[in-house]
Amino acid sequence: MKAHTEYLVFNTVKKIEFVRITGQVENAVKKSGVKEGLVLVNPMHITAAVIVNDNESGLIQDYQDVLERLVPYRAKYRHNVGEDNAAAHIWRQLMGHQVVLPITKGELDLGAWEQVFYCEFDGQRNKRVLIKVIGE
Repeated sequence: MKAHTEYLVFNTVKKIEFVRITGQVENAVKKSGVKEGLVLVNPMHITAAVIVNDNESGLIQDYQDVLERLVPYRAKYRHNVGEDNAAAHIWRQLMGHQVVLPITKGELDLGAWEQVFYCEFDGQRNKRVLIKVIGE
């Protein structure tokens, strides 16, 4: 069994941003030497998520619009005492915390349109994403 760990570092320009990281995950898989296994992609912050979906700007804007309708960012929340990011915590839970992806023949085994995204909901400061590859 092989294991490989990498960390991506982000400091997004905007407070809310979707960053395609498929290439970085693919590179980590290649460096690992794993031919058959799994890769975990985990945002190491409680106001960020990792998702797999289509790389289409309209869809990404739709996500943001739906999240804003469900959990308005500027609404009053009990958590917002000295901070203003309660909605970011909730958005993260709605979008999903992390993903586990298959590795087949040394490559990410994604569907035709699938891409990996880091979803930042309280950005403009340093954040990390863990990439953990395991397999044979």
